[in-house]
Amino acid sequence: MSARAAWMDPAFRWVTRLFALIVFGLLAAILVSLLYSSSLSLEKFGFGFLFSAEWDPVKERFGALVPIYGTLLTATIAMVIGVPVSFGIALFLTELSPGWLRRPLGTAIEMLAAIPSIIYGMWGLFVFAPIFQEHVQPLLIATLGSLPVVGALFEGPSLGIGVLTAGIILAVMVIPFITAVMRDVFELVPPMLKESAYALGSTTWEVAWNVVLPYTKAGVMGGIMLGLGRALGETMAVTFVIGNAHRLAVSLNAPGNSIASALANEFAEAVGDLYYSALIELGLILFLITTIVLALSKLLLMRLSRSEGAAA
Repeated sequence: MSARAAWMDPAFRWVTRLFALIVFGLLAAILVSLLYSSSLSLEKFGFGFLFSAEWDPVKERFGALVPIYGTLLTATIAMVIGVPVSFGIALFLTELSPGWLRRPLGTAIEMLAAIPSIIYGMWGLFVFAPIFQEHVQPLLIATLGSLPVVGALFEGPSLGIGVLTAGIILAVMVIPFITAVMRDVFELVPPMLKESAYALGSTTWEVAWNVVLPYTKAGVMGGIMLGLGRALGETMAVTFVIGNAHRLAVSLNAPGNSIASALANEFAEAVGDLYYSALIELGLILFLITTIVLALSKLLLMRLSRSEGAAA
């Protein structure tokens, strides 16, 4: 081994380690900055900030319950719609699509992912919301609104905008991201595994559910988490269609608010240190929600891996 190689390898190791530490440093710096800037709100409201639905800048009474509720609910609606649709599109692209359609359809999915969020918001407000108000919401209210338990979710007037509209727009936005990841990981499955399952008489669904999905579960979970992160932090598209009302309502048709939309609407006009600190605390809560969701997904993957090892 030459003298140059003797010092280059340790130097390369330390440089790459430094790059990895920079990531942790940036996260720590963001967390410290958010804690420092929201210290006034933390001291005044404490944990009650999380459970209060009041938001009155004039009286300087703030609570994060409505934005937290709106953020989690819209993201949940987006994932309930987006994950099955993304799985179906990815499965079609890798298993069922004819060769002449595979590339154009894959390119179209990638183009959807490249559309700016403000375009989705404008389309949602001026195109989707009127159609949704005139045709879809009245149907949901008439059919599901009268049911004993589920009906409460679809009560109220047909406004077009609201939590449900925001969730659907978010679903449209996250589908390209989840689909692209699922398609890429599905293509990594060895053809021998799928051909063996087909030779034993398995259907396409059985191959996808029992062979492809177990083999690629880590990548699929990563794609879902990527979409969930986009749904939790989306700002402009949600701001256009959610209604931006600090009101806690059970109905999905009612206007609501999210953490990102509240910050976008009110940050520029925040007057007073407490108002500014409360908005920063909303950003801190969103940061913690995203971190907790990613940590739980990682724990889920680790648990699945251990259960597979025990079964083997």
